[in-house]
Amino acid sequence: MNDIVFRSPKKRGRIAVVLSGRGSNFLAIHDAVGRGEVDAEIVLVLSNVETAPGLAAARERGLEALWLNPKDYASRDDYDAALLAEVRKRDVDLICLAGYMKIVTPLLCRAFVHRLLNIHPALLPAFPGLHVQQKAVDWGVRYSGATVHFVAEEVDMGPIILQAVVPVLQDDSADTLSARILEQEHKIYPEAVRLYFEGRIEVRGRRVFIL
Repeated sequence: MNDIVFRSPKKRGRIAVVLSGRGSNFLAIHDAVGRGEVDAEIVLVLSNVETAPGLAAARERGLEALWLNPKDYASRDDYDAALLAEVRKRDVDLICLAGYMKIVTPLLCRAFVHRLLNIHPALLPAFPGLHVQQKAVDWGVRYSGATVHFVAEEVDMGPIILQAVVPVLQDDSADTLSARILEQEHKIYPEAVRLYFEGRIEVRGRRVFIL
């Protein structure tokens, strides 16, 4: 058996959510926090898009919302260094990427190793990257789904925490499949965060075990 690399903390956590768009997974996590299902608080919602609906939703819910303009930074490393500074100011335990349409740099991955989560609308390691629902339809796979995983330096290749499976129907389009997958995303992302702060996630090698 592989040695234990990491075990998540059992504590009331502080979360930063990073997004680029509507933030539906952010809202799912925040709703779960509000229901008392996740022992954590969202202390920052940050976006690279000034007009992101997710930022507006965060403000409506009384959360701190911050826009970092990529044009203000000379490189991706500089941008992620600024992002990292903001989350460190707020003593963040866990960063949740929720529809964040930028590739994070090794700088951020190394600074928050095993403290940086993402959700991907496919059953990784199949179909990493973008436009994955269309790829699932084009390839004719019978099942697709969603994956919550730790973020690693190689895109969409970090250790898998939870997955949900949905059927791919013969008359599916990318849009209809995406909608079916999104329903499952809203279930498994809050669940993964809950398990994280219950101290029930253990990484052995590249495998994740739920305790």
